[in-house]
Amino acid sequence: MIKSVSLLTRKAELSHEGFVKHWREVHAPLAHAVPGLRRYVQSHIVGERTRPDIPTSEVDVDGIAETWYDDWAAMDRANATSEAKALHADGALFIGRIKSFITEEKVIIPRE
Repeated sequence: MIKSVSLLTRKAELSHEGFVKHWREVHAPLAHAVPGLRRYVQSHIVGERTRPDIPTSEVDVDGIAETWYDDWAAMDRANATSEAKALHADGALFIGRIKSFITEEKVIIPRE
């Protein structure tokens, strides 16, 4: 499995609540149609945690999107589809900035 993790920042003209509403109600249903997308998780930011021993990075993030694919080739195939292109076009309507990472998970404490 391969995973994409994206930090999303809303467009300047949107409130955080407006961003989340569009992301959940309009954008999320489009993801169901993308072939080869194994899992999709939206993490809506509800607060910030800081630590006194480590400085905070100044990053404006309204949400974190996680998508899973079988492998790199499956991710490339999925992103080439018209369904993924529709998903990405919708993202451009409410996402002002994005920073994405491709990751390999190393499970330390598994789910029960």
